[in-house]
Amino acid sequence: MDFIQFLVAFLFVGLTCFHFLRSNSRHRKSGKLPPGPYCFPIIGNIPLISRNPHQSLAKLAETYGPIMYLKLGSIDTIVVTSPKIAKEVLQHQALLGRRIPAATEVHGHDSHSMAWLPADNHWRILRKISKEHVFSVPRLEASQGLRQDKLQKLLDYVHECIVNHQLVDIGEAAFITSLNLMSATFFSVDCAQFNSDSTQEMKETLQAMTKVVTSFNLVDFFPVLKSIDPQRIVHKSNVCFGQIYSLLDNMINQRLKLRAESSEYVEKNDLVESLLHYSQSNPSEFPRDFIKHFLLDLFVGGTDTTAATVEWVMTELIRNPEIMSKARNELWDVVGRNNQVKESDISRLPYLQSVIKETYRYHPTGPLLIPHKAEVDTEISGYIVPKNSQVYVNAWAIGRDSNIWSNPDSFDPERFMKREIDIKGQDFDLIPFGSGKRMCPGYPFAARIVPHMVATLIHNFAWKPEKGMKPDISEKFGVALQKAVPLKVIPIKL
Repeated sequence: MDFIQFLVAFLFVGLTCFHFLRSNSRHRKSGKLPPGPYCFPIIGNIPLISRNPHQSLAKLAETYGPIMYLKLGSIDTIVVTSPKIAKEVLQHQALLGRRIPAATEVHGHDSHSMAWLPADNHWRILRKISKEHVFSVPRLEASQGLRQDKLQKLLDYVHECIVNHQLVDIGEAAFITSLNLMSATFFSVDCAQFNSDSTQEMKETLQAMTKVVTSFNLVDFFPVLKSIDPQRIVHKSNVCFGQIYSLLDNMINQRLKLRAESSEYVEKNDLVESLLHYSQSNPSEFPRDFIKHFLLDLFVGGTDTTAATVEWVMTELIRNPEIMSKARNELWDVVGRNNQVKESDISRLPYLQSVIKETYRYHPTGPLLIPHKAEVDTEISGYIVPKNSQVYVNAWAIGRDSNIWSNPDSFDPERFMKREIDIKGQDFDLIPFGSGKRMCPGYPFAARIVPHMVATLIHNFAWKPEKGMKPDISEKFGVALQKAVPLKVIPIKL
């Protein structure tokens, strides 16, 4: 951040000093806060948080324990790094709220988004629609062929790279595959193409939006600065959200026009058709304008996170050739060397599933999950969680805790061959999708597409790291936990 910007912001932050001292004193008197580091005046503990906050918070927890209090600017913050306490937090009715980043408030997204709404009736309606119209077993079973088609296009792209002696950017290829799968499921069209120089608006806009939303924003720590927007992050977010809503509106309006003008229109078996029907039948609970917010949530939840996980899995497999060989041999034994991997094969591949679980442990998609918010003063594990505080569950730290996992800093899928544990939110040692009422609704989709995409890539090809060096595993915090250095590798036809 520019120093002058910070200096201007710092001066305005002085307006919050009195509130900071008064609220901190009130909480100290009204209940016992969790232990935590010394809070500097005005800025609190912000200097202790690095660009990878999951890592710096995990380091602090080594000193202050599994439930920790920090003051980030004017915001009370609780950080949990214990499965037992995480269970208390994620299942507590008073902690179902959300602390909303300022960048998501543009275009009214925070008041329409399933991710950011309070756990009220509106949120319950969106969860119901998500469960019944997007991620239900019948809907997912019906769209198996669509996913197979997109994975075939991924295979064709890798074959082209071999012929043209090109590197494959795994994260980019997985992102395009996921985006096209989502757009085909929603609108029956592909939004992006491999090896295309043409403008791919949806892909570029989604990536720009996720970047700006996850930027460090002083406004989130000092809400008094909201009207000033010193870093122009809210302004940039407004532009990105506006662009993507314009694209979604155009696609929805095109469908409405076709339905209205063509007497021979044949209904498509896609999500937007289903949502339009639902909106027309239930206009009071799901107005037409809600559809674009709902679709944006699904696009964000199903593209960046899927691509990042696939890239991490492939990174670890390439770094560990013996694990790659074992996973591939299992595929060849179960599926056959010359057969195409199908989604129905995944349940018969326990070692591959263990590789995926180990990746979620070691590189969780959402390392801090989405922060919860205390609606009232709440007691957790004997400590007070102040009203309006944000509550983080550090899934990354839990996954690397030596009290829970043996050799936590080694990538070892075998641990899940010996231990019964799932990722459905019931085993709090491993909660990449969260748990409880605010668990990620897209889990059923991820459980199908991630192992299927990985299986497709390793069943058909060997992968050689660029320049013969092991892929870097440095992390970059974002909507999903990204690799700091993209995985670009050489494909070899088997």
